[in-house]
Amino acid sequence: MVIPGFFSTTVQTLHRVPKRLHLTNRWEEEKRDDGVKWKYLEHKGPVFAPPYDPLPSHVKFMYDGKEMKLSQDAEEVAGFYARMLEHDYTSKQAFNDNFFKDWRKTMTPHERERITDLEKCNFRPMAAYFAEIAEQNRNRSKEEKAALKAANEQLTKEYGICVIDGHKEKIGNFKIEPPGLFRGRGEHPKMGLVKRRVMPEDVIINCSQDSKIPSPPPGRRWKEVRHDNTVSWLASWVENVQGQVKYIMLNPSSKLKGEKDWQKYETARRLLKHIDKIRDTYRDEWKSKEMRIRQRAVAMYFIDKLALRAGNEKDDDQADTVGCCSLRYEHIALHKELNGKENVVVFDFLGKDSIRYYNEVEVEKRVFKNLELFKENKKPGDDLFDRLNTSVVNEYLKGLMDGLTAKVFRTFNASYTLQKQLEELTDPNMSVPEKLLAYNRANRAVAILCNHQRAVPKTHEKSMGNLKEKIRVKREQVEQCQKEFKDLKKSNVRDPSAFDKKSKQLERLKEQLKKLELQETDRDENKTIALGTSKLNYLDPRISVAWCKKFGVPIEKIFNKTQRDKFRWAIDMADENYVF
Repeated sequence: MVIPGFFSTTVQTLHRVPKRLHLTNRWEEEKRDDGVKWKYLEHKGPVFAPPYDPLPSHVKFMYDGKEMKLSQDAEEVAGFYARMLEHDYTSKQAFNDNFFKDWRKTMTPHERERITDLEKCNFRPMAAYFAEIAEQNRNRSKEEKAALKAANEQLTKEYGICVIDGHKEKIGNFKIEPPGLFRGRGEHPKMGLVKRRVMPEDVIINCSQDSKIPSPPPGRRWKEVRHDNTVSWLASWVENVQGQVKYIMLNPSSKLKGEKDWQKYETARRLLKHIDKIRDTYRDEWKSKEMRIRQRAVAMYFIDKLALRAGNEKDDDQADTVGCCSLRYEHIALHKELNGKENVVVFDFLGKDSIRYYNEVEVEKRVFKNLELFKENKKPGDDLFDRLNTSVVNEYLKGLMDGLTAKVFRTFNASYTLQKQLEELTDPNMSVPEKLLAYNRANRAVAILCNHQRAVPKTHEKSMGNLKEKIRVKREQVEQCQKEFKDLKKSNVRDPSAFDKKSKQLERLKEQLKKLELQETDRDENKTIALGTSKLNYLDPRISVAWCKKFGVPIEKIFNKTQRDKFRWAIDMADENYVF
């Protein structure tokens, strides 16, 4: 469907734009405790995906060996599949079944009557056309790239800025995701379903009552306009595949986002004062006469020691992912002895984003005995903690410490682990590359704790091969320089500057070689671990900032530009003596 006016080329300035205050002042301003996020908020609304551009007449769709002209809606959805033709997803039965079911909903009655078998569909001419367009885009001229960059900057200038309480702030994601096919993580049961186009009528706008309310595209209207200053989102809508609410939010570098981050880590930091008492309590409760209390106490142990997520109930059409409270009989196996350890619990289940969680954990004897009791008279499919759920756990946690939830344990243990690992692994006399390897190893310990896994990147083997080749060449250079240095010593040359020059060259080459070798070690150790997730969401950034300042490591070696923007509050606030 074509929606005119979605991309206005005229920049309209925001109403009543106050001058931005100095950055550091933002963290010093008074923080509100009344739930109010802002007093004034104005923005231009979201940028919608461009309307569908029909295929040129020479690009054909074939069904059962015969050319067939598709209606515009059916052609657009067919294009989503054609773009993914060489992807692993299109080899999966669930993906293909879901796509075909949803695609048929967009067809005309005539198309549905004729197109009854996905295997008879030939998307290859469409796929070839899209590949050709992609190649043309990659080979744009310098002038074309400059024009595209200017257009994007213009769009960001108009839609990517809002005014909030006297500040001009960046908006994080002002472009609404275009339609396409849902992928999901792992073996998601909804993979292949059509993510439909979001329209203005789906979108709720949130802004000040006294601001200039964003105008919808011509001929369209918003679903609703709200003036709710207890939330920080600017626009929201419900996506059709999973029914999740999506938001347009402020950029991570904004004051509101920074305050939220700061509060999150301060809450986790406060847990340190309560953790010993909490641990003593749940250990005592392992012996309780009430089964519900024993189950809660064992779950608390797992949430604390293993950084397990609490877990929520899932609908039948959602991926079968679980957390601690929703573990079932089949998700744990008990071994009194395994690999030289006693009282071992083997966890094996799909966690968040359908990432497999597999862990062999030696637990305390009373935990093991309780788990044996919890599994009695149960079978696969039965809940392990049948007298427990996430709400019960979080309600209980509230009584232990203000603001405490199961997620706070995850943040606390992640940050505490990083702090301790950095203390153990960092030697002040290390070179910067050696310190970076130590940092990544500390970060990796956290990622393993939090089960932040990833598949080995497809480019890993090639990049490692390139790195090994660089190391080989550098070793040859070191050996050649060593030979030249020895030859210089053997000769009758008595020029001190020649010796000094060659000596410095040799040291420089050795340093370069060591740096490359450290990169090789680091890259290989990280191939199945995702370090970014914990760094962005679970590690108090002040720990990293303090470590950088204390050991002379440039902050840009730890945080990229996006992360530095997000953690500006931590960079401004933390000194080298900060301790979590």
